[in-house]
Amino acid sequence: MRRTRAALLGAAVALVSERGTANVPVSDIADAAGVSRQLVYLHYGDRDRLLLEAALDLARRELAEPWQAAPETAIGRGRALAISRHFAAHRAFYGAMFNSASAFALNREVSGLLSPMRSESMRARFGDVLPAQLDADLAAFITGGIGAVIYLWVTEGEGPLDAEAMADRLVAVGDLLNAALEHLPGVARAAE
Repeated sequence: MRRTRAALLGAAVALVSERGTANVPVSDIADAAGVSRQLVYLHYGDRDRLLLEAALDLARRELAEPWQAAPETAIGRGRALAISRHFAAHRAFYGAMFNSASAFALNREVSGLLSPMRSESMRARFGDVLPAQLDADLAAFITGGIGAVIYLWVTEGEGPLDAEAMADRLVAVGDLLNAALEHLPGVARAAE
């Protein structure tokens, strides 16, 4: 079962990346994975669900799992660079997915994966001074904004994507937000 799942997810990423579109027939994905079409439908229901799961699996393995193993890496330029490199390396796949029927669900799910990282970064900077709901709302707002910036970069960026420059852009936004938050009543004292 695990091998079949891994084969299907890998085939989906490879074919979408190669073709530059999410409109890859289920039969092509099944053939590339060495399984029957019926197995695809049995496990995922339809192509869009399979492609969404492939994108989420890729993001979990390369973005969320390394952070969970080393939470201290969720903060700073290193993390921004890891995120930028991930999307640059998989530009063809994400570019197709961001323009597919699964785009909204993909954005929501990837934002959900990145949100805990942003919350961890906020707590490291400001401690527990932010009320839990404000912390969660800020994390959702920030990761949604990061997702929008990455979407534009992946889908509209010219030539090869410069992960270093994108990391600098993400850090600059984070620094600006941190500076603005330090001016909130009660936050400035906690940050000192």
